[in-house]
Amino acid sequence: MTDAGTTGAAVTRLVLASASPARLGILRTAGIDPVVRVSGVDEDAVSAALPAGTSSHDVVVALARAKAADVAASIPELATDCVVVGCDSMLLVDGQLQGKPHTPEVARERWATMAGRSADLITGHCVLRLRDGEIVAESAECSSTTVHFAKPTPDELDTYIASGEPLKVAGAFTLDGLGGWFVDRIEGDPSSVIGIGLPLLRRLLEDVGVGVTQLWRDPRD
Repeated sequence: MTDAGTTGAAVTRLVLASASPARLGILRTAGIDPVVRVSGVDEDAVSAALPAGTSSHDVVVALARAKAADVAASIPELATDCVVVGCDSMLLVDGQLQGKPHTPEVARERWATMAGRSADLITGHCVLRLRDGEIVAESAECSSTTVHFAKPTPDELDTYIASGEPLKVAGAFTLDGLGGWFVDRIEGDPSSVIGIGLPLLRRLLEDVGVGVTQLWRDPRD
């Protein structure tokens, strides 16, 4: 990649390559009003194409990179000057990565494994810097946060699964929603568990020559 230039150059917008309302909420609370563009990446296909033995950390980074690249190729109206951020989260339990369960049956199986135990929520981040339609810089990494789960009662778990919330999120739980009742504590960055780690994102933005305060919206707006 070519040099992105010095921190301080004007940036048009931050483009979030995700449909996650939690990620959008984190960024908005942190002073950034991103443009949302959802990637069409087939996550299973990306994972399957990786070499055998690819580490869990490299898997989530590869997925984040694929999402960012897909969106970067489809935003000609913004690509003159922007940064695209792709993310992917998975829960590592007993050496196995777990994404969204999608069905009540799978969510119940996940919780049977997780309840009363600890697991690592791994979130991959990829930042692409675009100028004049070209990617001029890239930085990608992941964060890992240990989550200590409570043991919900059978009735609590039935009610939680019936809410539909755990079906749509990595690891079948949330920290900032109903699932937060069943998390005893975490070790690491809370924002990364919710979906996008602000400390890591700040460092990745710096890597591509963007200071995070450049992206803050005017508080008077």
